[in-house]
Amino acid sequence: MVLVSREDVLRVLRRVVDPELRVDVVSLGMIKDLRVEDGRVSFTFELTTPACPLREDLVRAVREAVESIPGVNGVDVRVSARVRQWAPPGKAPIPGVRNVFAIASGKGGVGKTTVAVNLAMALARMGAGVGILDADIYGPTVPRMVRVVRRPETRQDNKIVPAETELGVKVMSFGFMVPEDAPVIWRGPLVGKAVTEMLGSVVWGELDYLVVDLPPGTGDAALSLAQTIPLTGVVIVTTPQDAALKIAVKALNMFRSLKVEVLGVVENMSYFVCPNCGERVDIFGHGGARAACERLGVDFLGEVPLIPEIRKYGDLGRPIVMAEPDSHASRAFMEIASRIAGKISVLTMRKGEG
Repeated sequence: MVLVSREDVLRVLRRVVDPELRVDVVSLGMIKDLRVEDGRVSFTFELTTPACPLREDLVRAVREAVESIPGVNGVDVRVSARVRQWAPPGKAPIPGVRNVFAIASGKGGVGKTTVAVNLAMALARMGAGVGILDADIYGPTVPRMVRVVRRPETRQDNKIVPAETELGVKVMSFGFMVPEDAPVIWRGPLVGKAVTEMLGSVVWGELDYLVVDLPPGTGDAALSLAQTIPLTGVVIVTTPQDAALKIAVKALNMFRSLKVEVLGVVENMSYFVCPNCGERVDIFGHGGARAACERLGVDFLGEVPLIPEIRKYGDLGRPIVMAEPDSHASRAFMEIASRIAGKISVLTMRKGEG
């Protein structure tokens, strides 16, 4: 009978390398509660995010590595996740919030809020603790696009408990505080101050990701917020047209100049699929966003189709990721959300607590 030791197990697991972090899973601290008893091996495999894009590959790799040890007659792998925290130097993290990433665009009309809401819901569906901050004070549309089961409440200490959706996603927006048709006539610095005060007042609880829907454009409102909020990174949303791409590149370069990590670019309204024949039609062109990403050295996170259901369910307050979770559009949002979570994991492991 061949005796198997903890050292035998750890030795083979050190050969399993996370392809994004390029470090073995033992050194990354992903192996927890390892037990070896009578040839049976059990341990918890702790991922860096519940939305890990390589989850299945990594779990299979660690299982096969342990099964290859002579004398092992059973392997029990329990999978968990712990999201690491990172905030840029000089900016205090938001209490309870591990990572904050913004959704931005160079111009309005590209579906930025639709992307923000569906990505938040996608992360929540994968098991992450998620919140949405609607920082688009001039046009706060998040309350219309998500159905909340509880509206925001102000406690006796003047702290705000955010609204909450049926998935448990926390939501805060100036749209809850002002009439829907009332204009907000503020300059950028006032917007930054108002959002800072709101962030300090909201009790988010424990969140893995806070998704911030920024105002569109590269004006002083977006600039003030980018300088105010402790952003882990930013995602740029564009459409395929040349004009939209040129303005998106300006937004991307603005964030780079502010030393904000650009997580990547999402191409929204990328193509149309005929519901009758299934043919793909590139209404606004094709390939421009991917080519721009290659030129600028940033990740192309994915493309979202132009379909009526995305708009319809958004108007009903039920994002397509929830309304039709198995649809092509929902899968696109899930894949993009997973890539963003993976990018944030790499960032936090390299820059944060490790």
